[in-house]
Amino acid sequence: MSRQIKGLLYFYGSDLRYSLMVFWMILLAILAVSLAFTYFLAGLNDGDTFFTFSLTGPMYVFCAIVGFLTVKDSMPFAIKMGATRKNLFVSTGIFFLILSFAMAIAATILQALVMALMNTTGIDLFTFLHPAYFVDDTWYTRILIDTSIMFFLMAVLFIIGLLFYKYGLAGGGSFLGALLVISLLGIAQGWLINFAIDVFTGIDLGFFYRLLGMAIVIYGISFVFLRRITTVKVR
Repeated sequence: MSRQIKGLLYFYGSDLRYSLMVFWMILLAILAVSLAFTYFLAGLNDGDTFFTFSLTGPMYVFCAIVGFLTVKDSMPFAIKMGATRKNLFVSTGIFFLILSFAMAIAATILQALVMALMNTTGIDLFTFLHPAYFVDDTWYTRILIDTSIMFFLMAVLFIIGLLFYKYGLAGGGSFLGALLVISLLGIAQGWLINFAIDVFTGIDLGFFYRLLGMAIVIYGISFVFLRRITTVKVR
């Protein structure tokens, strides 16, 4: 790995550190309040009340935002510092993959610790909502599922961010508008709904392997837009 790629990875990590800390502080605070609420209401439970919490939902949204804002916040500065387009492409992809994997591991460990605490206190009203429950709820599947989804979202939003950066509001808005029209046509004609039903009813662990592979392909396409990127943003 070249020194420039290592430097870019350090830059990405340093640039995101504060936002990442704020995100986890807010998420942990909400989780703590939810656990305290569950504990105090445990004695009043009538057997029908159940509490669920999603760590993955906020994480997916956060990673999608990171993928989009990386173009605007990091690319111009990295180019001004002399980074080549190839190294930008490689380092950004590695960073997205590392961030996805690290977030997935952190969420899995946190979920395991909280559930161990719930078992110790004898509270069985609280659980985490996770896509792995529809497949096979293990450490491995949770990490794989979270990594594939987060990397997929970052790759997609990264390309959308590049479209807005290179072609301005008109170019990016036209792309999103076209997607919206296709989605509305798909819903009206029924094929999009049927496709979604087929995907979710036949979902298995292999689906997330394919999703990860699709995310890698989508990220690879981003090089088409990244190789001619400049520090001048089109408005």
